[in-house]
Amino acid sequence: MFADIDWSRPWFASVRDVASRSDLSGSSVIDTFCAQASALGLRNHLGLPLSFVPQAALPEGTAYEEFIGATGGVPTRDNLHDFFNGLIWLTFPHVKRQLNALQAAQIARDGVGKSRGPARDAATIYDENSALLVVRDNADGAALVDALRNHRWREAFVERRAMFGTDAEVWLFGHALMEKLVAPYKAITAHTRVLLADDRYFALDPVARRAWIDERETRLLEQEGLSNAGFTPLPVLGIPGWWPQQDDDFYNDAAVFRPKRMTAA
Repeated sequence: MFADIDWSRPWFASVRDVASRSDLSGSSVIDTFCAQASALGLRNHLGLPLSFVPQAALPEGTAYEEFIGATGGVPTRDNLHDFFNGLIWLTFPHVKRQLNALQAAQIARDGVGKSRGPARDAATIYDENSALLVVRDNADGAALVDALRNHRWREAFVERRAMFGTDAEVWLFGHALMEKLVAPYKAITAHTRVLLADDRYFALDPVARRAWIDERETRLLEQEGLSNAGFTPLPVLGIPGWWPQQDDDFYNDAAVFRPKRMTAA
């Protein structure tokens, strides 16, 4: 199932290192993921060692997030969806732990129910379809963020194109988002959270940048919580350098690069 993954694609940069350390030759990724989790000393929010377990270990009637919170075991199927989920657990473990803690607390309080509720809904969207946009904390960075939040796509992706890679960078987090990008298509859109970073961040190497993101975003989630209002849409193939032929026709496609919907006064 890994043959179709083109690891040279920029959207896989966040998990490329972990994937390169994983033994993908066996019938399951569970053992290689468990070995890495143990080497990193990963634990869930209750302090239980994190491991990856077969999907059959999840008892019938027990919510997935509840099970991880109670046991530290991450039910894992041998498919691309769960493969990318495991890679993210090993790349941004503190953010994943915080998201699971939030979901487990909501389930303990409200039960599973037919509806997740706003907090669990936001956590699920984050877990499945998010990207993290790290932007230099200065006037130009603020202008880029404003352009993206207000869907001024040409300003963000064309006029401010040179900022990407030097003053702004995108790290994918959502494992369903990564799964979709194995066979990319233009309309794929991430729910994006913005992290402001000073000059010291941009002097770090990629490993240190990932650690900074993991620590910083976890702290923000602990302090501020999570809601859908914190996301901004980002058509990922519009990110400069992420797709060939990003010409006028590409960005003029209003079916993908949609103007912001105006709210009634």
